[in-house]
Amino acid sequence: KAIAVSRDLLDSGLTHNTEVWIEGLDGPFCVMDKMNRRWQKRIDIYMGTDRDSALEWGRKKVEISWKVPPSEEEQ
Repeated sequence: KAIAVSRDLLDSGLTHNTEVWIEGLDGPFCVMDKMNRRWQKRIDIYMGTDRDSALEWGRKKVEISWKVPPSEEEQ
């Protein structure tokens, strides 16, 4: 389960390998890629090769949550 995030979300702690929970979907997803610079405040969910599931899900506004890992300075 993988997602790509817009580059503006990197500063929010959504860096490579961060676990993300997405409203309406089961289990955590992992940040695996960055989107083109033209996109802001967006995620792209990889749905595998199941095109029908991707079309059924469509384009939605959803809430996501994640835990920001402690920085090395705080340890």
